[in-house]
Amino acid sequence: MALEQKDLELIERVIYKNGDDVAVSIARSFERLEERIDAAESRIYSRLAEIEDKIESARQDLDDKLGDVREDIQDMAEDA
Repeated sequence: MALEQKDLELIERVIYKNGDDVAVSIARSFERLEERIDAAESRIYSRLAEIEDKIESARQDLDDKLGDVREDIQDMAEDA
């Protein structure tokens, strides 16, 4: 049972059609992956901004406390 030319052409068409389907599927997968990466990147930047705000707030608190300690030391030095 030998394959005829039209059979070979049908097989070739199926292969090319499946190739196109695979290419479209891969492209869509990359699009979804890109969206997930963008969302993760956005969450990371948001969390980094929160951390920066907390660090700045802690720095300001430390500056205030150090200022209070300096004032206390100066008051003690003046009283002595």
